[in-house]
Amino acid sequence: MFDAHKTTEECVKWIRDFFEENGKGCNAVLGISGGKDSSVTAALCVEALGKDRVVGVLMPNGEQSDIDMAHLLCEHLGIKNYTVNIKDAVDGVKNAVPFELSEQSTTNLPPRIRMATVYAVSQSCNGRVVNTCNLSEDWVGYSTRYGDAAGDFSPLAQLTVQEVKAVGRYLGLPEVLIEKVPADGLCGKTDEDNLGFTYAVLDRYIRTGEIDDPETKELIDRKHRANTFKLKPMPHFDSGIEIKADN
Repeated sequence: MFDAHKTTEECVKWIRDFFEENGKGCNAVLGISGGKDSSVTAALCVEALGKDRVVGVLMPNGEQSDIDMAHLLCEHLGIKNYTVNIKDAVDGVKNAVPFELSEQSTTNLPPRIRMATVYAVSQSCNGRVVNTCNLSEDWVGYSTRYGDAAGDFSPLAQLTVQEVKAVGRYLGLPEVLIEKVPADGLCGKTDEDNLGFTYAVLDRYIRTGEIDDPETKELIDRKHRANTFKLKPMPHFDSGIEIKADN
């Protein structure tokens, strides 16, 4: 049984410890989409640091139909926030590349520009960038490398979707933010449409190893195998030359 109270309290302490060691007095800066992950992550940071040390960055790509959810979260938590429309940046890159980008490149370009934007805001606001990915998404590679998968620390990386929702409820977030249908806002489909299975099925498989449909199991396993490289440090050549500097 998942203990939302225990997990939340431990995560809040972990965030405080991170800032003590990696940026005492710095702010937590994160992209705010209005979905459960950014909502719960922001709420955890507010609990750990106080609302005055959490900064949200809203980044529509032109028009964003659900941006009111992002505003709702910022108002609910009382955090400072900035809106940076990334459409000109996205179009600028697409127009500057001397050939037509592939469909996958086009899909992944906005989240990478969003992360560059969050880092720009963070560096100018004495910040540390918060990664908002959860275990379920990471397990099957449902994130953009150097896009939403980037960050300086990750509160939700070991929590499944169902567990993230439980933490959100424990923190008193509006139910509309917790149960908002997850969608990347890029291709017009929900996360579960793109994945080919529900998060409930995935979460049960991750935590118990149990799954009813063999084809779904193979699909999940295949996605996990193909995307584990995203979760590993960048491979590097080992020169074999000794480093004598004091670490």
